[in-house]
Amino acid sequence: MKQVAFITGGSRGIGLGIAKSLAENGFDIAINGMRPEKAVIDVLEKLKEYGVDAIYCQGNVGSTDDHHKMIDKIRDHFGRLDVLVNNAGVAPKERNDLLEATEGSFEYVVKTNLQGPYFLTQKVANWMVEQENESGEFKGCIINVGSISADVASINRGEYCISKAGMAMMTRLFATRLGQYDIPVYEIRPGVIKTDMTSGVQEKYDKLIEGGLFVQSRWGMPEDVGKAATALALRYFPYSTGQTIMVDGGMTIQRL
Repeated sequence: MKQVAFITGGSRGIGLGIAKSLAENGFDIAINGMRPEKAVIDVLEKLKEYGVDAIYCQGNVGSTDDHHKMIDKIRDHFGRLDVLVNNAGVAPKERNDLLEATEGSFEYVVKTNLQGPYFLTQKVANWMVEQENESGEFKGCIINVGSISADVASINRGEYCISKAGMAMMTRLFATRLGQYDIPVYEIRPGVIKTDMTSGVQEKYDKLIEGGLFVQSRWGMPEDVGKAATALALRYFPYSTGQTIMVDGGMTIQRL
């Protein structure tokens, strides 16, 4: 029986890169998004070309009601869940200076990027513990997709930075709590990744990359994050729970 991975925000961008890599390595896939299912039929068919099953769990990661619906669908369809990838996230609708940012924007970003994943992980973790107790062969894993913004300050999107810094601690908390069940929890921290979300700043980063911003002089791609997630899901780092995997091309290395 194939292992099952659930990737939030898995129908596009980094999430889709992760879903493709996991499918290529034999995982059945559940992806989540906000769009209606008819809009992601092509994505599901592409994933199935890897010889795996794939379903869509429409819902808002920031809604606890939607959490129940998504988990119930996975339970009904697959009967198990081995890997949770908390990838879905939003940027502020407007980038405002720290001295002008609004409570509404803060609540919107933190609810989707931190509060939602926190309580989704709580629900999935309890299910994983159930599976662990039922079968000694169960090997669960939780992967949080953070951001270099957890450490790199951007004063025109402070709410985003805070949400990702919170996710870093969330990783350590769940790693500590789930250690007794041998369910590792990791954070992947991408840098600047080429997706539809970064298309509006492509020219800016093209120039910065050319000027030496990164050690590895190219854009990060969704498949770069996908390969890291797959290595974690396959238990290639079984004794590294709570750790952060940087996927940033060396951007955050301090250099003179």
